[in-house]
Amino acid sequence: MPTNTLTIGRLAREAGVNSETVRYYQRVGLIREPLKPVQGFRHYPIETVTRIRFIKRAQSLGFQLKEIAELLELSDGQCSNVRLRAEQKRAQIDTQIKDLKAMQQTLDVLIRSCRAGRTDAPCPIVESLVGKADPA
Repeated sequence: MPTNTLTIGRLAREAGVNSETVRYYQRVGLIREPLKPVQGFRHYPIETVTRIRFIKRAQSLGFQLKEIAELLELSDGQCSNVRLRAEQKRAQIDTQIKDLKAMQQTLDVLIRSCRAGRTDAPCPIVESLVGKADPA
């Protein structure tokens, strides 16, 4: 095996994923599948490790695979376009945080009304979930 290439198992270990992840990324077009030699195993360029790590890090920041594919296409010297995508993702995360905070406040109200409730009355949380009570 050439020293600047890796088999799929070694690639997966170096990138911190499993072989099925590598195959999946190939199927969705995030990494190239090398040609299979007549005998032996496919050999991936060592740079594929960096690409897979990029994909995994972008996922941990909330980017979907389609968005990651776009980032990979833009990454060659188009910083303003990449920044725009990051700003859009940040705005989406801000919206999600606001939604989660609203959900948290609703649950807080339900929990307080449950704690204050009588033991012979229906549970306010259950009532709210079935649509019989207004948590606000």
